[in-house]
Amino acid sequence: MNQLIIYGSKYGSTKMYANELSKRTNIKAIDFKKVESLDKINTVIYFGGLYAGGVLGLSETIKKIDTYDDKKIIIITVGLSNPNAKENIDNIKDSIKKQVPEKVFNKCKIFNLRGSIDYGKLNMMHKIMMKALYNKTKKLPPEKQTSESKALIETYNKKVNFVDFDTLGKIIEII
Repeated sequence: MNQLIIYGSKYGSTKMYANELSKRTNIKAIDFKKVESLDKINTVIYFGGLYAGGVLGLSETIKKIDTYDDKKIIIITVGLSNPNAKENIDNIKDSIKKQVPEKVFNKCKIFNLRGSIDYGKLNMMHKIMMKALYNKTKKLPPEKQTSESKALIETYNKKVNFVDFDTLGKIIEII
């Protein structure tokens, strides 16, 4: 069976997860920008970092699949918010729905993992975006803050790492 791990990562957490899964399964991992065709791949395992409500590289990767009928598609998102909170799961699913055809969304398996952030390594545009989001979020009354907004306030301008390779176990079972 032809399988491939593909990842879209800006700052490294997503790539770390993809490479660790590759090591544990002996499935090749590749950056989404280097993927040319997925026609001969039966199992597509896509790791994408969550940035501004989207999954990095997901729509570009899915477009490289001609037919979905014979494919097993696993989408793994990596972000800072709690991947077990229902509101976060719903937001992530909504984001994925905007990036993939309904046919793909209805058949794919979705997993959400936690990543890391080091504000010192963000590019200027991301620093500006995060500062604006932080300033807007901290003005919200506590009763209107979601678990995601609370996490942003707690971690803003810090270096935090929630990467947990043990969470790959459930993905390995599906593969």
